[in-house]
Amino acid sequence: MSAQRHHLWLLPVAPLIGALAGLFYWFTLDQDGTLIGSVVRGVCIGTLILFYERELLLPAWRNRIRRWATPLFALATLVTYASMIVVANIIAGTVLQLGLDVTESARAAMVMSQSGFAYSIAASLVVILVFRIRDLVGPKVFGHLLLGLYHRPIQEERVFLFLDIVGSTSFAERNGDLATQIWLGRIFNALAAPVRRSGGSIDDYVGDMALITWTIRSGTRDAACLRCVFDFASVLEADAASWEADHGGVPRFRAALHCGPVVTAEIGLERHKITYFGDVVNTTARLEALSKTLDVPVVASADLIRRIDRLPASLRIRDLGTHTVRGRDGALSVVAVSSSREP
Repeated sequence: MSAQRHHLWLLPVAPLIGALAGLFYWFTLDQDGTLIGSVVRGVCIGTLILFYERELLLPAWRNRIRRWATPLFALATLVTYASMIVVANIIAGTVLQLGLDVTESARAAMVMSQSGFAYSIAASLVVILVFRIRDLVGPKVFGHLLLGLYHRPIQEERVFLFLDIVGSTSFAERNGDLATQIWLGRIFNALAAPVRRSGGSIDDYVGDMALITWTIRSGTRDAACLRCVFDFASVLEADAASWEADHGGVPRFRAALHCGPVVTAEIGLERHKITYFGDVVNTTARLEALSKTLDVPVVASADLIRRIDRLPASLRIRDLGTHTVRGRDGALSVVAVSSSREP
């Protein structure tokens, strides 16, 4: 699913949120102004900012500043928002003067009151804070914590992906720990977009390993969890020249996927976290170790493959037989997954 299609829901929602913000401003701070003027300005400002936050506007710039330290990120975002507020006010003024004819002149329509600009900046600061926290804990985890979905433990079925970066130890020996951390950070930054496009969530990073999870429905629908792995490989290959120039080669990884029932719960008092309890998580970790033994880059349990509604033609499945996995009663059927474009 393309990013544009994934965010189609935002087309009606962003203007609605902006209109509500404009209505709130008129009701609390600007009843001397016109209701329609506040609402139109709210629609224009809210739409631009929310489209920006959902990467429908200036995605390269947004992804770049997200890697900066929080103070620099906040300053750059505030400047970006302020610029968007100015542009949105020009658009709103044009609509009010030419389309709705509610002001005397185009110049007057484009003038924004000091209170209106201050309100927009204050609202922007709140949005910056919310989205920064969301970035730090992960979008899905943030939503779950905000809604309290896992305040009480629940049992559910989920898909898990353990993704391990190959060669990190030798890279550290050649380049040092600091350079290795920069290298890993860049790799995991590249992982974010494929995970988001697949509807998954990066649950944790442990050294050179990332743990990604999906609900069973979102992970198996149209093989989203498998697509994520090869989407990530494509993202790395698309930037191959840069990886070669900066780090001496394109990163490689191993991936293992499995699914099954887990207990999902919110834990922690001062630092909240969504965590998963059950054999499925441990089994996925053992599968990742097995992929190294078998020298297969991407492995999955047959249990997961059976749950996928439709395997895309771009992927090939090869049976690897049954294997005993430490800590699990009974053998586990395992398959190799590869791209049909691979030789």
